[in-house]
Amino acid sequence: MRGVTMKKGEPVDRALKRLKTKLDTEGILEEMRRRRAFETPTERKQRKLRSASKRNKIRWRFSNGPAVERSESAE
Repeated sequence: MRGVTMKKGEPVDRALKRLKTKLDTEGILEEMRRRRAFETPTERKQRKLRSASKRNKIRWRFSNGPAVERSESAE
């Protein structure tokens, strides 16, 4: 079970915000929302394809490196 320890004098709101961001980065909240209702095999395949396309788009964007204009470097 995930949790956060409250620091002395820390407001409860701030501790809750830290907990929510921690759960969100680990993907626990998304998984809970997904498991609330039954997911058909077709829906599961579509979800996985969407997430794979997002991952590939980010991977492709950072694999190409910074774009340099050719006309300035030739002069």
